[in-house]
Amino acid sequence: MRKKRLFNLLGLVITIAIALISCHNLLLPKSPPPIIVKLSGWTGNPLEQTLLKQVIQDFEKQQSQIKVKYEAIADQYMDVIKTRLVGEAAPDVFYLDALEAPFLMSQNVLEPLNKYIKPEFDLTDIEPNLLNNFTYQNHIYGLPKDYSTLALFYNKQAFNQVGLTSPPTTWEQLRTYAKQLTGKLNKYGFGEIPELSRQAYKINAFGGEIIDKNGYATFANDPGLQGLELVINQYQKDRSSAQKSDVGTNSGSEMFGQNKVAMVIEGNWAIPYLQETFPKLEFATAEIPKINHQQATMVFTVAYVMNKQAPHKIEAWKLISYLTGKEGMKKWTSKGFALPARKSVAQQLGYDKDPLRASLVAGVNYATPWQLGKYPAAIINNFDNQFISVLLGQQPLKQAMLKAQNAANQQIQADM
Repeated sequence: MRKKRLFNLLGLVITIAIALISCHNLLLPKSPPPIIVKLSGWTGNPLEQTLLKQVIQDFEKQQSQIKVKYEAIADQYMDVIKTRLVGEAAPDVFYLDALEAPFLMSQNVLEPLNKYIKPEFDLTDIEPNLLNNFTYQNHIYGLPKDYSTLALFYNKQAFNQVGLTSPPTTWEQLRTYAKQLTGKLNKYGFGEIPELSRQAYKINAFGGEIIDKNGYATFANDPGLQGLELVINQYQKDRSSAQKSDVGTNSGSEMFGQNKVAMVIEGNWAIPYLQETFPKLEFATAEIPKINHQQATMVFTVAYVMNKQAPHKIEAWKLISYLTGKEGMKKWTSKGFALPARKSVAQQLGYDKDPLRASLVAGVNYATPWQLGKYPAAIINNFDNQFISVLLGQQPLKQAMLKAQNAANQQIQADM
């Protein structure tokens, strides 16, 4: 009997203890589940993808109640984003190229960021020539994450072989250098990329414009054609320049790395590519030689933007502000794959004094932004097709550019 009472007593004690523990647990405040912020970008260099994931992890450590779900869209990035925006299934935050920004900014699908930006974010630290690409009707819709301009890349060994001791400073000098370098160490002196994205700054240097204030193509006007004539003369008359297809390569960086050309105009992306793929290549960079007494180059940039339908806008902003803030941007651009949009970060990382990157950083203030209004595809496709035919001697420059301009404007009119 005594044993039975003892067991009953122990059972009662255990039952009371379990009840007390259960009540205590019920009284404890439960941590709310983390808020998910969806982020999308395009696939790039595997090392860049790894770096971005590291930056996101650093953000999550600081913001323990926010988790970032990152998706890299492999193909047809903008088509996927536009389709998801229409279907109200777009990510909360996503990459937006400056070229595509005017159309989306006009469609009321992006969240204006002005009200989120506080003084401590230090907006003035971001290069104005980049930020302007994502500003529409006095609203800021995106904050640039990085950029690249174009610079002249030249083969130091080829220069030494013909007695050239410094890079050209004017386009006339570049043309002379290209003649001297052709047929020596390299088959051609200069590598030409005929696409509009590499020609727009030449058009602007003579006072020409790619589009007018209404977004229609105007690149066939006489002032702009002077910039294009530089390309035609060097390719057809001097025979000192080559396209990538002429030498069996896929890019300007590749024809330069393979010693097919002694000079080429490329962006920051070419530096790690050349160093990794052609480690024995001795090369240097310089600002693009002056054209018509004007400093000229292109600038390409991408921003983080917020979906207007994002359910957690405060958390989405925290992610954007970290990625484009001083700490996040320094981590993102620390390996040199891209140049930081913040002036202070470029200085901290030493890019403004870096022998290979200083010329790229210097060009950001005077560069022509790669942006062509709301309907860029019509302009690019028609220009590129017709300009290549001019290079190949199939039709005169003026005739081809008028044809391209008229066709582009008809397509723009139809899309409006």
